[in-house]
Amino acid sequence: MEWGSDALAELLGRLDLRYIALVPGSSYRGLHDSLVNYTGNRDPRMLVCLHEEHAVAIAHGYAKVTGRPMAVAIHSNVGLMHATMAIYNAWCDRVPMLIVGATGPVDAARRRPWIDWIHTSADQGALIRSYVKWDDQPASVEAALDSLAQAYSITRAAPSAPVYVCLDVSLQEQRLPAPPLVPDVRRDRSPRSHGPDAEAVRTTLDFLGRARRPLFLFGRLSRDERDWDRRVALAERYGALVLSDLKNGAVFPTAHPLHPDPPGIFLPAASAELIGAADLILSLERTDLAGTLSAAASHGHPATARIISCTMDSALRNGWSKDSFGREPVDLSVPADPDLLVRALLEASEPAKPAEWPDLDRAPAPSRSPADDGGGDGMSMHDLAGALRGALAGAPACLVRVPLGWHGADLEAGHPLDYLGMDGGAGIGSGPGMAVGAALALDGSGRLPVAVLGDGDFLMGGTAVWTAAHYRLPLLIVVANNSSFHNDVVHAERMASQRQRPAGNTWIGQAISDPDPDLPAFARSLGLHAAGQVRDRFALPAALAAAVAAARSGQCALVDVRIRPDD
Repeated sequence: MEWGSDALAELLGRLDLRYIALVPGSSYRGLHDSLVNYTGNRDPRMLVCLHEEHAVAIAHGYAKVTGRPMAVAIHSNVGLMHATMAIYNAWCDRVPMLIVGATGPVDAARRRPWIDWIHTSADQGALIRSYVKWDDQPASVEAALDSLAQAYSITRAAPSAPVYVCLDVSLQEQRLPAPPLVPDVRRDRSPRSHGPDAEAVRTTLDFLGRARRPLFLFGRLSRDERDWDRRVALAERYGALVLSDLKNGAVFPTAHPLHPDPPGIFLPAASAELIGAADLILSLERTDLAGTLSAAASHGHPATARIISCTMDSALRNGWSKDSFGREPVDLSVPADPDLLVRALLEASEPAKPAEWPDLDRAPAPSRSPADDGGGDGMSMHDLAGALRGALAGAPACLVRVPLGWHGADLEAGHPLDYLGMDGGAGIGSGPGMAVGAALALDGSGRLPVAVLGDGDFLMGGTAVWTAAHYRLPLLIVVANNSSFHNDVVHAERMASQRQRPAGNTWIGQAISDPDPDLPAFARSLGLHAAGQVRDRFALPAALAAAVAAARSGQCALVDVRIRPDD
């Protein structure tokens, strides 16, 4: 251990960090050398990325599968500026992540002409301080060791969010007079999250015991199978109906009789009716509970139930970001890990009283046939979903992402890794990187990661998949290609309608055409298996089957599917 960066690499090796995603940069060249030549590129192993935003997105996708932080190295202020959107996504999604930044010499006398000056900031963490959990810029090797150890502990503790430690290049490159004391991070056995107090459990049990029409609103919950089973057991004990949504990962079996409505990004009208009819609502980390209740009222079904909200999210709320949403009109607020509340409720000895929900008069979803969707030039998202289910049948898969046009009825989730949810901050371009991170976490598990991405999302972040090809990660990406930023087409149509202007002009400024990007050729240039674009629904099953076979053999594969512009 001769150099400052050797000590830092030694500490990173003692933390539970298997990977560090990075774009090489001179501001952390000392640490880079130590990761290669001192620790031998092991724990953490470097993952080369082509953009800092992708490096952070990869760590985000990894955390969504594992619940554990990955490390990311960011080059000076310019790299951090690139990464900001992905950091905001990870913040909104409440995932753990250790971001190691760097700066040119803080001591001006040590700066090289020109480049060190433009790559040095007085307070680099200020760029992201409003959407990280903690940041620091230590001034010595000893302080940096303490800072990294503290950052790792902070990001792991619930509620999780990224943390940022900025390392002065001079600190990394100084010769050590003697090896410093590296913190014994393995001593830390602190719990990652904390459960509810006894009074909260008693009150929740009392409310549940009196309820006749309990409704559970599930949101951001763990990927642990035991937690999944406990949620099912709690709902069955009380006969509670369950609503989930597409913004979050799979938290409850979608085919279960107590899960009556398909999940959506926004609240479906049928679910609003349940909210209005419930006499007790238990919200477990529901994203935007206040907005959910407001949406139910706008559908004509205001909530009259007692409301319990279990979340630890208030610990991360600040004045800059409004991702804390509106005030929750609750009868009981439980600041605890929601899965630990579920566990405590199940351990209670009080017998449950069966619910008295009336038989739900749910009209079956109308069946759809190919004739409903016009000719063979382009397909609906429903066609794509059905063909993908057929291609994946018989073997486990993980649906990493779905585009905005995906129908909740097309999501089939029976395991917490069947679906991972969205990116938290709705930042377009995040999908490819998060798919690579999920593939990294799932490598060797036997579960194939599959990401269905919009063409705008893929084009904005597509070079992230080079990392998957380079490290031979099995991954299937399906691009639902409608040749436009169609979400904004919908907004344009709404504006034109309100203002009585021509609806035919809504494609202007939205289309991704003339020329049409050749996504398969682009993917092949990055090392992916990719055939030509699929435009005929009858050719889709075979194309998907071939891509699934390629991905299951260890390749990174892409299928470009032309989706109808109006779907």
